Amino acid sequence: MTARHPLCRLLGLIGLCLTLGLAGTANAKVKITLDDPVIEPLPYAVPDFIGENAGSSQMAHDIARVVADDLTGTGLFREIPASAYISQVSSFDAKIAYSDWQAINAQALITGAVQVAGDKVVVKFRLFDVAAGQPLGDGLQFAGSAKAWRRMAHKVADAAYSRITGEGGYFDSRVVFVSESGPKDARQKRLAVMDYDGANVQYLTDSKSIVLAPRFSPSGDRIIFTSYASGTPRVYVMNTANLSTKVLDEQPGSMTFAPRFAPDGHTVVFSLDKDGNSDLYTLNVDTGALKQLTDSPSIETAPSFSPDGSQIVFESDRSGVQQIYIMPASGGEATRLSSGKGKYATPVWSPRGDLIAFTKIADGRFYIGVIRPDGTEERLLTASFHDEGPTWAPNGRVIMFTRESEGAAGTASLYSVDVSGRNLHQVNTPGSASDPFWSSLLP
Repeated sequence: MTARHPLCRLLGLIGLCLTLGLAGTANAKVKITLDDPVIEPLPYAVPDFIGENAGSSQMAHDIARVVADDLTGTGLFREIPASAYISQVSSFDAKIAYSDWQAINAQALITGAVQVAGDKVVVKFRLFDVAAGQPLGDGLQFAGSAKAWRRMAHKVADAAYSRITGEGGYFDSRVVFVSESGPKDARQKRLAVMDYDGANVQYLTDSKSIVLAPRFSPSGDRIIFTSYASGTPRVYVMNTANLSTKVLDEQPGSMTFAPRFAPDGHTVVFSLDKDGNSDLYTLNVDTGALKQLTDSPSIETAPSFSPDGSQIVFESDRSGVQQIYIMPASGGEATRLSSGKGKYATPVWSPRGDLIAFTKIADGRFYIGVIRPDGTEERLLTASFHDEGPTWAPNGRVIMFTRESEGAAGTASLYSVDVSGRNLHQVNTPGSASDPFWSSLLP
């Protein structure tokens, strides 16, 4: 298939194709069970991919390195260094000397090859279960433009991750965020988009106006965000293909903020503040039909739809302090979800539907946590001077969020953490960054 996703057009990644099946292999022994309380990283090897024609060797090396970075970065895999290899992979079709890889304790082996012809690249790979002495699934081949080589590497890593864990991957995805510059008391902010690992940053707006809370539509063709371009906060919609922008809805004398798309991509839920009172509304972006969902003398904000679109989780201080509530997507009676000590904010539903991530403020500390949609099994994953604004990876296994350091010179950075609380690490960005939102997997 040929990639025509709006984000791909935005980046000029044209012509990415997938061939060969992803058939499973019976009785495979290489497996990571993600729900185990203790996970020992699986040792694996990724020799440099083979450059099969002139000019392809460097790209073959680079693709293998991105695959390794993706897998090792999860905390679930441990790469065996090339210095330990007994066998060398000299040809994509060469017979695998399983005993040599077993001798260095490799449990999985990834081999690949790259061909470059002008601005076109073909990448193929195989995954082997070293312990079982057999391939783990069929080979895969990707073809696309040279500009898309990192996407092809991410797709290889996603396939390997999925075969070994049984879970969906998340590497071939994008993150929209707020890029920040300047001193803490006079921050300049603009929208930017990047690969999940911080590569390929592209700026979408200038820094003339403050921007907040960017969110992709489910298909990635639009980004919705809050901007102060008019002097007061208003929700805007950007077309990712041409970066054209328009106001979502004009309500005289009001402020709109905290927007988020429904799973159908046609409805937006947001906060509307009028006469000092903030309530939740939905707007059909096709028809312009506006509907009020809450009517309370409290602050109702940070709404997020359940994956099936039937419910909305949101933040409210109707009990006297910020807490998390759930209500039907059409409005109506809300049920309080959070019950612990402190304040709860910025809830967001996992794409799997099994958890809701949130920000918690208690005892002078900020936390990122998760809770079941029935209010049980609250778990705190992080703690710092200031953590906030969680967003989910496409597979519902990793959370990205904003962490701000303290003091007058404090800066905002993006971090990610596994849903179990393991593998906390900073995401590389060109400068300060906040308000991340993770896209779905790219097609």
